[in-house]
Amino acid sequence: MASPSRDAPSPGASAVNPYTEAGVDTAAGDLAVELMKSAVRKTHGPEVLGGVGGFAGLFDASALRAYAHPLLATSTDGVGTKVAIAQAIDKHDTIGLDLVGMVVDDIVVVGAKPLFMTDYIACGKVFPERIADIVAGIARGCAETGTALVGGETAEHPGLLGINDYDVAGAATGVVEGDRILGADRVREGDVVLALASSGLHSNGYSLVRHIVAGAGISYGDRAPDLGAHGTTWGEALLEPTRLYTAPLLRLITEIGDGVHALSHVTGGGIAANLARVLPQRTWVEVDRSTWSPSSVFRVLADLGGLELPATEGTWNLGIGFVAVVAAENADAAASALSNEGIATWQVGVVRAGARPDDAHGVFEQGAKGVDGGAVRLVGAFADAGAA
Repeated sequence: MASPSRDAPSPGASAVNPYTEAGVDTAAGDLAVELMKSAVRKTHGPEVLGGVGGFAGLFDASALRAYAHPLLATSTDGVGTKVAIAQAIDKHDTIGLDLVGMVVDDIVVVGAKPLFMTDYIACGKVFPERIADIVAGIARGCAETGTALVGGETAEHPGLLGINDYDVAGAATGVVEGDRILGADRVREGDVVLALASSGLHSNGYSLVRHIVAGAGISYGDRAPDLGAHGTTWGEALLEPTRLYTAPLLRLITEIGDGVHALSHVTGGGIAANLARVLPQRTWVEVDRSTWSPSSVFRVLADLGGLELPATEGTWNLGIGFVAVVAAENADAAASALSNEGIATWQVGVVRAGARPDDAHGVFEQGAKGVDGGAVRLVGAFADAGAA
C-alpha cells in the first residue's frame, strides 16, 4: 500500500510546518493511507505480517520449504503515459489494474506464482481520495492474481510535477520450482503457438494514441460510439483496463503440466518481438494475421492516424495480449481451458526449425530486448472486422 513520509514538527516547534509551506501535505498523505487500508488488507493472507504502515512489508516465506529448488522471480514496471488520460478525465480507479497487469503478468511468463507486490506513486499534490482510488485498483488486481500488496510509498513532488500530475510504478516477486521454469529451452519444432485475446490497448503505445487523438482534435470527454457502448467517451474507452492473465495461466500450467513450454507477455515491441524472446535460436514462427480481427479501438485509431494496421505492429498488441507455446498434442486442450476462463484463445502459428523462408512476405524479427532468440514475422492479411 502507498505509505507517505511522515515529517511532523518536533515538540515546541512552530505550529506552521515548513514542509507544508514548501508544498508537501503530510496530513493528506496520512488520510490517503486511512482510505486505502481496507482495500489493501483484502490482499493479505496469513503470510503477510505487520499490517499497514510499517517501514517494510513482511512476508512469511516458510512455504518455500515445500519447493525442492525455489527460484525467486521479480519484475518492475509502470503503466506509461496511459496515466495522462486518467488525469484528463479524472478517473483513477482502473490505472492500478493496469499496473498489476504490467508487473505481475511478467512473472507468470517463467511459470512463477506471484507472492507479493509493492507500489510507488509520485504526485504533484496528494489528493487522498485520488490516491486511494489508485491503490484500490492495485489491490483489486493483486486480489485477482493472488498477490499480496505488502507495502508502497506515496511521494509528493511539488514544483517537479504539476498539481494534478502523478505516475505509478510497482515491483513484484514470485516463486517457481527450479525444474519447472518455462522458456525457450523447452520449445520444440512443431509446438503450437496460441494467441490469448487482449482487452484492448492494455498499457502500451499510449504516446502514439495520445498523438493521434490530439492530431484529430478529439477531447477525451467526447463521445466515442465506435469504441464502446452508447455514451462511452474517448477517455473511458481508452482506459479499458489491462486483462490479467496470471491466475488462468497458472491453472493452465497445473492442468497441462509439461505441455506448456513457453509464455510471452505482449507488451512494448508488439507480437513479433515479444514472441521471438521466448523461442530458441534457429527456430522461427510465421504468425497468421488472418486468424483474428483487431478490435475497433485499433482500427479507429489507425484510421485517424492515417496508418495501416501492420505499421502499428511494433507499438500495439492488436488484440493479442499473451502468447502460449504448447506441445501440439496439448494445443486443443489448452485453448479450450483458456476459453473456458473467458479468454478467447486460438492458434496463430507453429514453431519451425532450420532454414527460414525468404523475405517476400516480410522480414523476420530476430530476438528482442537483448535476447538472441528465435525469429518471428506476421504474414497475411487481418480478418475483416467482426471475423474471428
